[in-house]
Amino acid sequence: MVWLLAITKNFRSPSLRTYFCICLLITSTAFSILGCSESKNETIVIKVADDPLAGVRTILEGYVKGVPMRSEVTSFPDFINSAKKANPEKGALLEKGLEELQKPNANLKSKAKELLEKLK
Repeated sequence: MVWLLAITKNFRSPSLRTYFCICLLITSTAFSILGCSESKNETIVIKVADDPLAGVRTILEGYVKGVPMRSEVTSFPDFINSAKKANPEKGALLEKGLEELQKPNANLKSKAKELLEKLK
């Protein structure tokens, strides 16, 4: 409020100061009303991946790039089940390949690359 008095101090007549304050009040009210107007309703469509192997491929690509195995190992049975429902042959191949990846001292990069090529 101090800045308003400092600005209006240069106005010599009280009517000009009043006019300025009224214009400032109207402008700020208009901006607040326009700025707080109701937003548009947007519909978000979530598309479910048609390929049950898409998630596995992403994980395998990470392994090929050198990402170590982490907690995603716990989701392997889900990936295998969904792959078996879509394509039993690829599901069995995926199950065997993921078991090989989890073996100790397995070369993760090369095994992941082989499995990735088989799943294409």
